[in-house]
Amino acid sequence: MYAVIVTGGKQYKVSEGDIIKVEKLDVAEGDSYTFDEVLVVSGDSLTVGNPTVKGASVSATVVENGKDRKVVVYKYKPKTGYHKKNGHRQQYTKLKINAIKA
Repeated sequence: MYAVIVTGGKQYKVSEGDIIKVEKLDVAEGDSYTFDEVLVVSGDSLTVGNPTVKGASVSATVVENGKDRKVVVYKYKPKTGYHKKNGHRQQYTKLKINAIKA
C-alpha cells in the first residue's frame, strides 16, 4: 500500500515504514504529524483524488530536524573581474511514515 502526499510544494510517494526528508515543518522531534493532502491511495484498488482523496490521511513521526549539505552558488562574469560566491544550507524535517488511512 502506498500514497502520494503533498508538502512544501512537492509530492512524495510514501509507504508504511518509509523515512523521508521534507521541507522544514514546525514540529518538534518525537512528535507526530498528519498529512491531510493525499492525492493518491493504493490498496486493493487505486483511488485518485480530485484534487485530494476525501477522508484519507497519512500519519508520521518526526525523527529529526536539521540542515542539509551546503550548496555552493558561484557567479562569474568574464572580462569584468566579477566573482561572487555564496552558500546555502536548506533546513529539513526527517519523517518516519507510520500509517496510511484511506
